[in-house]
Amino acid sequence: MSRAADFLTLPGRPDKPRQFGLTHVIDKGLSLRQVEDMFATSGDFIDIVKLGWGTAYVTKGLEEKIRLYESLGVATVLGGTFWEACLVQGKLAEWKDFIGGLGLRHVEVSDGTVDLPHEKKLEYIEEYAQDFTVLSEVGSKDNDVVIAPYRWVEMIDAELRAGAWKVITEARESGTAGVFRGDGEVRMGLIDEIVHAIDAHRLLFEAPQKAQQVWFVRSFGANVNLGNIPPDEVIPLETLRLGLRSDTLFTMTPIGHVDGAGI
Repeated sequence: MSRAADFLTLPGRPDKPRQFGLTHVIDKGLSLRQVEDMFATSGDFIDIVKLGWGTAYVTKGLEEKIRLYESLGVATVLGGTFWEACLVQGKLAEWKDFIGGLGLRHVEVSDGTVDLPHEKKLEYIEEYAQDFTVLSEVGSKDNDVVIAPYRWVEMIDAELRAGAWKVITEARESGTAGVFRGDGEVRMGLIDEIVHAIDAHRLLFEAPQKAQQVWFVRSFGANVNLGNIPPDEVIPLETLRLGLRSDTLFTMTPIGHVDGAGI
């Protein structure tokens, strides 16, 4: 990975295309010019772009935007809520035709809003994994829905076995649901139980807020997979990964000296 300078000792980061250390960005309606500007400054650090919710369905020039992302070497996926809307309306065949027509290679399957029997969700994952790279999502967008930690583990494990490439842990784009409490605080006990049973590299943790990103980098290192990152937070996140920000400097950077005094 190229950088503006190269004289500090920093954590290793795999080159693209990466299988871990992923930065998954949410596009809530960027223009083509905004996409080009984003990649001019931070493209080396972006692995997946999600066209949030159902924005793809109302975005003008959608095909052109997807071709642009493709030319920039990044995977594009439509939001899981769009899949849920198609499920509710009985339009999954049309959804699949739409995805295929756009030439997309990644899909997201979620049940954060709809009530979907888990066995049926697994069937969809297994079906789509024959033709696409599947990201599935576990967790509810409703904070009143409480899922026991052991159940999180069971569902994540089953979805990986069904063919999901990564399982996303729900947080919403606000970072106030799923693996977070309503105020954005990390449900640390839940995360600990999940990663005790599931390889963290198989997970993609939604973490739109800076404090959440700091917690994950401190807990799992530079190459934790993080999602729902706002476009203007890509470079700030990379500095957290590399210990180039005060929040992670002493976590990620080897101890050295300042003016000859040990620190």
